[in-house]
Amino acid sequence: MCTLEKRGNIFILTLTGNDEHRLNPTLLDSIRSALHRLRSEPTSPSTVLITTAHGKYFSNGYDLSWARSTTSQSTTLSRYKMMSSKLREVASDLVSLPMPTIAAITGHASAGGMVFALCHDYMIMRRDRGFLYMSELDIGLVVPAWFMTLIECKIGDARVRRDILLKAAKWTAEMAVEKGIVDMACGSAEETVEAAIGLGEELFKRKWDGQVYAKNRMVVLGEVLDTLVSDETVGEENGKRSRSKL
Repeated sequence: MCTLEKRGNIFILTLTGNDEHRLNPTLLDSIRSALHRLRSEPTSPSTVLITTAHGKYFSNGYDLSWARSTTSQSTTLSRYKMMSSKLREVASDLVSLPMPTIAAITGHASAGGMVFALCHDYMIMRRDRGFLYMSELDIGLVVPAWFMTLIECKIGDARVRRDILLKAAKWTAEMAVEKGIVDMACGSAEETVEAAIGLGEELFKRKWDGQVYAKNRMVVLGEVLDTLVSDETVGEENGKRSRSKL
């Protein structure tokens, strides 16, 4: 469901296929496996990770169809909790990864998919297709506390955060650059990945110690790490609010 390749000094993690890259346990486990492989790499100087995806979607969030493909409400709730737990593990892995990380967003990034992108240090987004979108309000789900903490740490403007979460606004690449959500907008999928590689090469030239980089990131995102451990909103609250939709 994903591949990990090295191109020069850069590692590229690609979500493969032309589906929506829904964050079900299988895909999340595959991403974690790739991240664990990266931890075996030398960290001084650190390399750089770019995450991207094939097709129309970067990631369309949790696999709601899988979670709801049962007549048992308890099983549905258990599946929500499983996806939440595994995404929190991926987020924790990215926050503690001993190298700079870049999300090359080549398609739609919605809900958990947008959060997955925000877990990276830098975000570069394709201009001619795709949008960022926190869809929870529109589909009747409660935003987990750690989603909010991450968004607060990554997006400085409170009005933008309000529109993301309480308006379910959809952001094109150019809008997201203007609002300070992403770092750069590029023309096509290929140009987006190439721009990410260019940024990655610039970061690699700094010859930072990967372990020091990770520790500094963990200080910057310390509140996110704390919330990742304690957040149990997904499952309990989402399960209650989803029952009418099952």
